[in-house]
Amino acid sequence: MTLAELGARVGVTHVNLSILKNGRAEAIRFTTLTRLCEVLDCRPGDLLSHRSAGQD
Repeated sequence: MTLAELGARVGVTHVNLSILKNGRAEAIRFTTLTRLCEVLDCRPGDLLSHRSAGQD
């Protein structure tokens, strides 16, 4: 699935998906996370990771 198709199905822009994909997002709305999980048939933990402060 392309980012354009995913964006259309989730309801977010290609640019915002790119920011999420490249790890540059500082936050994500729960509604967006929920919709991503519905479209991709996954759980939030499959999409999220934790980095300690100062890690780039």
